[in-house]
Parts: sequence; structure tokens; C-alpha cells
Amino acid sequence: MVIIVTGDIILRNVIVKGFVWANEVSEYALYLITLLTAPWLLRRGQHVRLDLILTAVPRRVAWLMEAAADIIGFIVCLVMIRYAWLMTFEAFRNGSLTIKNLIFPEWWMLAPLPISFVLLAIEFVFRFHRLLQSRDRRAEATSVA
Repeated sequence: MVIIVTGDIILRNVIVKGFVWANEVSEYALYLITLLTAPWLLRRGQHVRLDLILTAVPRRVAWLMEAAADIIGFIVCLVMIRYAWLMTFEAFRNGSLTIKNLIFPEWWMLAPLPISFVLLAIEFVFRFHRLLQSRDRRAEATSVA
């Protein structure tokens, strides 16, 4: 993505015509990077969280809040898996195309959605299991303390 954007900028400034598709490819790359790194970041505890609240409440309350977040996250992932699968299947069945500078089947961009949410759901199960074993708030919940 960096090479494409840099090449596009250089070409636009040198010969006044760059890669017409560069912005589009960058948009798709950002989307895919976000989807595919979300499960990994959740696994490492580097997702967005409000550590300040977890360190301000008693340990037992923090543990319950962590457990509730894992359960809610898992349920939300299940809902998202269902709808992402339905959208992807519908796009495939209808033969929908994404038409901009690049033309390709729409389901190509939708296919990573259910995969990503399946991985996130699995990670929420693992997180909940680790939380049950520890009986204390997670270590990453103390980063502001």
C-alpha cells in the first residue's frame, strides 16, 4: 500500500498522471488490514478499552465487567457472523459487482467479514476461559495504574 501510494504521488507530480486505481486499492487495503488484525489485537489485549474504569473499581467488579464484556463481545460476533455470511452469500448468489476503477465480484470484499468475526468469537471464548481460570482482572487492565 505504501509503495502504491508513494508511486502514485510521484507520478502525479512528475508526469501529471498517476495510478487511477491507487486510492481505491488503498481503501480496500485499509479495510482488510482492519478486519484481519482485529482478532490478533484482541488476543494480545491491545484493542480499545477503558483501563481507567477497570483500575478504579474493586477487583471483583472489574472481573465481572471483564466477564460481561467477553460474553457480550461473543454474542455480538455471533450476530455479525450471521449477517456477514448472509451478505456475502447474497452478493455471490446475485453476482453483484463492485464497479469503480476496478471491477470485481462484491463477495470478494465481503468474504473476510464472516472469517474475521469467527476468529473474534473464538478469541472471546479463549479470553473468557482465561478469565475464569485467573479469578482476577486481566493484566492489561492495569496499564494506567
